[in-house]
Amino acid sequence: MKRIGLTGGIASGKSTVARLLAARGVPVVDADALAREVVAPGTPGLAAIAARWPSVVRAGELDRKALGAIVFADSAERRALEAITHPLIRAEAARRMAAARDAGHPVVVYEAALLFENDLDRELDATLLVALPPELQVERLRARDGVSEADARARIRSQMPLEQKAARATYVIDNSGDLDALRLRVDEIWAGISRDGQG
Repeated sequence: MKRIGLTGGIASGKSTVARLLAARGVPVVDADALAREVVAPGTPGLAAIAARWPSVVRAGELDRKALGAIVFADSAERRALEAITHPLIRAEAARRMAAARDAGHPVVVYEAALLFENDLDRELDATLLVALPPELQVERLRARDGVSEADARARIRSQMPLEQKAARATYVIDNSGDLDALRLRVDEIWAGISRDGQG
């Protein structure tokens, strides 16, 4: 089974591509969804967070805003959180990929915003990067989240530059057009991946 990574900058259309692939019957493992699941009520992940930051767990549930205020203000605290959650996310992702393989799927997609930042591409067979010009990215982020231009640019700057991601990606999906253009590009790339998988 081939394991394909899917990533893209904020407001690039990564989730749209994931939905297009899922609609084709491709199993998609979503790292963001796993990040929420591993700290759900009653999980070892939440217990570890409660032991480290007791104030962010109330009535058995994680106060994400309170935790975010701590970890985004201090890189050491953020690394402490990642040391708790990343191994749990990786273990659950591996379990789901194995389940897809056991079900006979020739390809599985791992969708992760920080795929390259966390060097996850080294563990995968190929990577898909959803990309668009910076000015269009700013425009779409402002429309989606209702943020100022300055805030949109700051969020984009906080991520690995697109050029660096593109240099590491196996395939780059241009999402500067409309949904039909994106669908055609995904179909084109996926046909190649599927042929490779069968060969």
